[in-house]
Amino acid sequence: MPSWFTRVRHQRLAVSATAAAAAFVLVLSGCSSSDSESSGKSGTSAKGDGAFPVTIKSSLGEAKIPEQPERVVTLGQGSAETSIALGHTPVGIEKYEWGSDKTGYLPWIHEAVTKSGDKLPTQFTGGEDIDFEAITELEPDVILAPWSGITQEQFDILSDIAPTVAYPGLAWSTNWDEQIEIISKALGQPDQAKTLTSKIKKQLADAAATRPKYKDVSFSYIYTSGPGTLGVFQSEEQRVKMVSSLGLKVDPVVNTFKETKGTDSALIGLENAEKLSDSDLIFTFYTDDKTRKEIEAQPLYAAIPAVKRGTVVASDDASFVTASSIINPLTVPWVIDRYLPQIDKAVAKLDK
Repeated sequence: MPSWFTRVRHQRLAVSATAAAAAFVLVLSGCSSSDSESSGKSGTSAKGDGAFPVTIKSSLGEAKIPEQPERVVTLGQGSAETSIALGHTPVGIEKYEWGSDKTGYLPWIHEAVTKSGDKLPTQFTGGEDIDFEAITELEPDVILAPWSGITQEQFDILSDIAPTVAYPGLAWSTNWDEQIEIISKALGQPDQAKTLTSKIKKQLADAAATRPKYKDVSFSYIYTSGPGTLGVFQSEEQRVKMVSSLGLKVDPVVNTFKETKGTDSALIGLENAEKLSDSDLIFTFYTDDKTRKEIEAQPLYAAIPAVKRGTVVASDDASFVTASSIINPLTVPWVIDRYLPQIDKAVAKLDK
């Protein structure tokens, strides 16, 4: 599982499959074929509005972008997807093996780039061991990492390669719509940010409109970091926001727990499992079948009403878990049709 997946520990969204369960919580191109063959530029069909030079501030330093970027490299989650949606297929992206399918890419990225006719981006190692040499060889005009966990040291090295856009607050804490705004500005298309954000909201709202029965269903989205532990994602966390935007109600108890700083989540301990008694549905994820059996075998966990009656929405499909944990222009449409049948199945059990 990728290290962005569990933002609670090390403020990252995942770790390795075991560490994610043991740590916690958060679960993430070139240009057109002819252009990429001849010049290696990305997003040649995307035009900026002439808003250059532009300076973007972050917690780690400024990115001064002198002119329209053509060769884009992305780190963290969401930047690649937003860049593609804006017409700038990156020349390089951070690799996420845990959520990738048989193509070796996150499926929604592979599908979008293939459909556009652009060259698939080069993938390189990110996280704590960023392959700076690989990034240098890509000759980027800009490096986008507004939702990532890059350190000050990494930022300084990256900035020597190309202007690097980091996060405005804490690592892995940039809101999804703010990320779109930052990337749109960096790529010279600031007016497109609102368009992309509105489209995402409409896609979720349209899906919610097909499921009016969801409005009376409450839920909690939980996670574990191994036997004996229990954590809860809070209402503004992206995977929770995804579900609530589909029409379900966040159980009010969720936001009574003390947040682990910068994570939009709280470790409450398995001994407090009974506090989730009013949640009609429980959402969660498992790294593998063995872990799922270990967690579900715990008496306190099994006694949670939603768990006991089987109104649990859970998946151990890495691609789905990754996509449903992040809100961006490519993941939302990819997730919706896969999510609704799972939720329908759980909701149907409430009437029995």
